[in-house]
Amino acid sequence: MTIRVVLVDDQALVRSGFAMLVNSQPDLDVVGEAQDGLDAIDLLSRTAADVVLMDVRMPRLDGVEATRRIVAGRLDPPRILVLTTFDMDEYAFSALQAGASGFLLKDALPEDLLRAIRVVHAGDAVVAPSTTKRLIARYVSRGGVTPPGGEVGSLTDREREVWLAIARGLTNGEIADALSVSEATVKTHVGSILSKTGMRDRVALVVLAYETGALVGD
Repeated sequence: MTIRVVLVDDQALVRSGFAMLVNSQPDLDVVGEAQDGLDAIDLLSRTAADVVLMDVRMPRLDGVEATRRIVAGRLDPPRILVLTTFDMDEYAFSALQAGASGFLLKDALPEDLLRAIRVVHAGDAVVAPSTTKRLIARYVSRGGVTPPGGEVGSLTDREREVWLAIARGLTNGEIADALSVSEATVKTHVGSILSKTGMRDRVALVVLAYETGALVGD
């Protein structure tokens, strides 16, 4: 199955570079490009996409608000991968809160970007776990916004193990190997964790781990 990708960035050269990289892969296909958030919303109303590579700082409508509108306005929205830099921590965190599936630094290696697209499409893991950890930790240390829900105390010991493994960026397969259980069992635990904590997805579970101090000093 081909993963349909939309590129959103106000710099034409950046979009061209990403397009060349994405289209070089047999399982990936760029189906549209937009130069800002408003164009992206309009494009996605007419074009089916699986993953959106979303820049943050753009004219007219930035990536955070665009993400919020795209996720809120569709029953089955595309997965949104936000591209950011270290000097835009607040934007990245806000994008996660708005519904993005993850974020990646713009200077990431080509293979990391391609992997991120596939991982986000599969819904299996947080993108760039080391980057996620650094950025969220920095933001939380300055007083980030606590996500809603968060019944962490109701998690079983095994669910807590799985939750913290997710927060460290492990995929379901990696968690299964680490805990010597089947991947199906891990998926069952993930579903239970999301239900008990009231979190939207795995990205929200990562944010929750930092907000509650579960990974402080980890």
